[in-house]
Amino acid sequence: MAADPHNEPRHFYSLDEYFALEHAGDARYEYWDGDIVCMSGGTEAHGRIGGNVFYRLRQRLEGGPCLALTGDVAVKTPTLPPYRYPDATVACGDLKFQNVRGVDALINPIVIVEVLSPTTALHDREDKFTAYKAIPTFREYLLIAQDAPQITHYIRQEDGLWLPEEVSDAKARLSLGSIGISLSPSELYEGVTFTNV
Repeated sequence: MAADPHNEPRHFYSLDEYFALEHAGDARYEYWDGDIVCMSGGTEAHGRIGGNVFYRLRQRLEGGPCLALTGDVAVKTPTLPPYRYPDATVACGDLKFQNVRGVDALINPIVIVEVLSPTTALHDREDKFTAYKAIPTFREYLLIAQDAPQITHYIRQEDGLWLPEEVSDAKARLSLGSIGISLSPSELYEGVTFTNV
């Protein structure tokens, strides 16, 4: 009888093991309380959406004080060490980084974007969001589904609470007030075909 993998003891990875893996190649990994999750690769839809998001942000912000960054840029999460790799980030003014064991991690993001995957969606909605909220400069969070045209846009209010806005109309305008631009879902989903919708 085959052993049930759920009953097998789980290996707890140390931060030293994580950093050794992080520096061993070009893949990106996140450390989750003893687990190591590869953030590289993914579906075609994930790649297209991530590319569209970065392209549109870069296009809209060109010539201004804010800069769009790709998913290769780490963001330091003080309450969930050491850092995360969002799919896109925007920072304004002087970009500030902290070197964390050889990785330059951004410490002043304003907008953070995650493209949801089946394996990471729960982390993105809960643990990551909680960790990002501890960043003082963080103002807006976009969670973009890849299996349906659905975007959740969280906006930080003056009282510190986060107000969610659900956007599913392709012709809607998604206003990112903290950086003074707007995007449309149709731009972010350009080239993506939904089979289950």
